[in-house]
Amino acid sequence: MDGLKAATVEHYKAAMVLSGAGDALGYRQGSWEFNLSGPDIHMELQKLGGLKKITASLPNWPVSDDTVLHLATAEALATGKTEEELMHEVAARYVEGMKDMNGRAPGNTTILSVSKLRPGKENGYRVPYNPKGAGCGAAMRSMCIGMRYPKPDQLLSLVFVAVETGRMTHHHPIGFLGSVASALFASYAIQRRPLASWGLGLISEACPVAKQVIIDRGFAVEENQKEWDSFSEKWQRYLDLRGLSNGEGPVIWPSPYGVAERDEAYKSFSLTGWGGSCGHDAPMIALDALLGAGSDWEELMNRAAFHGGDNDSTAAIACCCWGLLYGTKGVPTGNYSKLEYRDRLERSARQLYALSH
Repeated sequence: MDGLKAATVEHYKAAMVLSGAGDALGYRQGSWEFNLSGPDIHMELQKLGGLKKITASLPNWPVSDDTVLHLATAEALATGKTEEELMHEVAARYVEGMKDMNGRAPGNTTILSVSKLRPGKENGYRVPYNPKGAGCGAAMRSMCIGMRYPKPDQLLSLVFVAVETGRMTHHHPIGFLGSVASALFASYAIQRRPLASWGLGLISEACPVAKQVIIDRGFAVEENQKEWDSFSEKWQRYLDLRGLSNGEGPVIWPSPYGVAERDEAYKSFSLTGWGGSCGHDAPMIALDALLGAGSDWEELMNRAAFHGGDNDSTAAIACCCWGLLYGTKGVPTGNYSKLEYRDRLERSARQLYALSH
């Protein structure tokens, strides 16, 4: 990313807060997250006077489960604990976080899995393999892992934590490799790695490390290996489509690629017809939005938040990476200045920055 200054504590704060803002704006108390029409969302957005006119604050713009659990992950990492101790800390904070879900629409897989966690007991952060655990609930809360382990030589730590915290709720390769993707993309943003190389780095560098982590940990190895390739295959298809298989581009965009066309494209990336709802396509749509928007916040939101899919999750991931790249430059202050939990988001950002340096 030529011309961008090195990531500072201000970039970290922007990342955590804007991730929450993207979540709150995409969610709109559930009315936009569960609206399957991007054009309808854009019409409602215009009636509100456009993005610049929105003050994302309570009671109308709460954060969703995405930010509550991203905060849980970040605050656990901020304790400085590592390995097994960290796993129990994360599990405990997920259990605690689930008490703060009124009106935040947590996913069923997350609800069920967290109810099985027993932090503090031996292997109490583990849940069984889940053939239906491919949702985006792990991907949406893992960007902070990349902020804790941002350096290229920390890839093993990043992947280890992303896999093990990811499969606390989404114990399926598509689910927890989504966690790896979000964490990895945040670290790439901090490294200022060219966006065109992110997808290839995911499948050629991080996924093999994740596979080794699963083998070395010796838990549910066979089940995971059986379904392993499904994640990379979907990503390879996306990279081929966008001309990014070589990690260099230039990006190939469909023409036109407006609101309606993006809805169809995002649906085609998905498993279920709800774009962004799974571990592979939530970070994929986030990357697609980052590639298309550059440093333009409004364009990022149009692509990552205001579409007919799981838009609060795709926005949470995209906006975190965007904040790491660009800070809050060009973002209307109303979009984030009165955001719910802003203080906690900024505090965890400062702590993660200190630990990562």
